[in-house]
Amino acid sequence: MAKELEGLIYKSTGSWYIAKDEAGQLWNLRIKGRFKVDKDISSTNPIAVGDRVTFEVEDEATNTGTISAITDRHNYIVRVSPHNRHQKHIVASNLDAAMVMATIREPRTSNGFIDRFLITAEAYHIPAIVVINKIDVLKPKDQDQLAHWQDMYRDAGYEVYAISTLLPETIEILKARLHNITTLFSGHSGVGKSTLINLLIPGKDLVTQEVSGYSGKGQHTTTFAEMFDLPGGGRIIDTPGVKEFGLIDFEKEELAQYFPEMRRVMSGCKFNNCLHVNEPGCAVKDAVNNGVITIDRYASYLTILDTIEKKW
Repeated sequence: MAKELEGLIYKSTGSWYIAKDEAGQLWNLRIKGRFKVDKDISSTNPIAVGDRVTFEVEDEATNTGTISAITDRHNYIVRVSPHNRHQKHIVASNLDAAMVMATIREPRTSNGFIDRFLITAEAYHIPAIVVINKIDVLKPKDQDQLAHWQDMYRDAGYEVYAISTLLPETIEILKARLHNITTLFSGHSGVGKSTLINLLIPGKDLVTQEVSGYSGKGQHTTTFAEMFDLPGGGRIIDTPGVKEFGLIDFEKEELAQYFPEMRRVMSGCKFNNCLHVNEPGCAVKDAVNNGVITIDRYASYLTILDTIEKKW
């Protein structure tokens, strides 16, 4: 009978998976034949970074094996598959937090990107953190935008960290937050994820690239999601820089539930099926008019609402 071990998936390269066993040994694993996964999850990848698996050892000399089972996930986060917009791609599983990194300059991150990420984290019950990087390059006019983002997302109920990789004290505060938990890192290419990881994990030396002066956009440096151990405890999962965090399987009627500041007031709406657009007696619109919900977040809600396809 083949020897069986348990491991944690650290990297997926499509057909092969890198896992670490309980002794800290790395293994190259593959799936043999059709693999039974959760019937409620239809995704392009049956196994994701962060999954706990059981595998049969094939060759101890080359540290290869075959995955035989996957432990039930306590959560996961998905985005639209990069290959098929009608299919899900599981970005990572078994997360304690999901962090979106944004920048006001070099390159500029749109509110829409941040909000789509936060909505997805809300939908999959993963606490989200907003990190605003490169505050050292901000011009005086950008400081107002920084303060606005900090107030807007904190008022919505999110933790917000303003950092610069050139200001060690800001990195230390974030490092303390990430201690002993598993955190997903996401953001546009060029926002500084790899540079931050190199600071958090001395000696990691991930490849970094400058933002293109012509386009103002970053160049992709990460191809596959990959998990790294933090010194002193905890793990981070680096994800490929994505241009847009596409939502999938969202209903128009449920979207407002994933905006915490809307969720807090929507029970006051006159109609149970209120979409908070043109309906009379809408508590959400009243909150916007009274400044309780920011115009930017409400505008983002309307934009996203307009992109959700009806299922009939």
